[in-house]
Amino acid sequence: MKLLLDTCTFLWMAADSPALSARARRACIDPGHTLDLSALSAWEIAIKARLGRLHLPLEPGAYVRTRRRMMGIEPLPFDETDALHDAVLPPHHRDPFDRGLVSQAILHGMTIVTPDRALSAYPAPILW
Repeated sequence: MKLLLDTCTFLWMAADSPALSARARRACIDPGHTLDLSALSAWEIAIKARLGRLHLPLEPGAYVRTRRRMMGIEPLPFDETDALHDAVLPPHHRDPFDRGLVSQAILHGMTIVTPDRALSAYPAPILW
C-alpha cells in the first residue's frame, strides 16, 4: 500500500508521539507499505516553524530531511497537475494543504494517514 503521511502524522512519527494511533503506527512500519511525505507538508512545517507555532530541535529543512530519511519516507513533489486537481474537489475542507494532500492521494493512488476525519468526505482512502 502507498501511504501519504499527513503533516501531523509525520511529526508524530518523528517524535515517537503517543498521538499516533496504533493502527497508523503498524501501517507505517509495515515493510510492505511505501511512505511518502508531500512537499506541501514540508512547506506547512516551514511556515509553522517560522510563525513560532511549531518548535523543532533543528531548523525545518534539516529536521524534515533527516527525519524523513531515518524513517525511510520518500519525498513527494507537488506539481501542476496536483495543484489543478483542486478545482474538481468539492469544498468539504478549507485547508489548502489538506486539499492538496487529497488531490495527491487521488491522483497517485495513495492512502492518506491522518486523524482528520473531515478528509473522509473525499474519494481518497484514509487510514487512522
